[in-house]
Amino acid sequence: MAHYAFLNSSNVVTEVIAGKDETDTSQDWETYYGNLRGQTCKRTSYNTRANVHKLGGTPFRKNYAGIGYVYIESKDGFAPPRPYDSWQLNDTTLTWEPPVAMPTTSLEVNESWMWNESTTSWDKVAEGVNDG
Repeated sequence: MAHYAFLNSSNVVTEVIAGKDETDTSQDWETYYGNLRGQTCKRTSYNTRANVHKLGGTPFRKNYAGIGYVYIESKDGFAPPRPYDSWQLNDTTLTWEPPVAMPTTSLEVNESWMWNESTTSWDKVAEGVNDG
């Protein structure tokens, strides 16, 4: 089974459906579904995230499309909505990256971090010793 994303006129994903498997080559399924709906349709890979196929296969269109994602034609891939104005799009993975990397901690410490857009930095929101 393959998944297909429908795009509006701004290339924003409005819906994702399960459809004919890409191994069924009896016709171009993107064109078929697109004509059926009167929208542009692009196949998307459920197993692709950040341009990596989680089962070791070949990544397809950078990311599995979700509602609100944008299809970037020049990259032939889907990018999620931008989480913050200061974050920049990684051209290889089509994922958003903060201008400052999230702090790393040792495994013994349970810390959570939240992005603070007003200071463009990470704020610690919880700290404790991992009882695990």
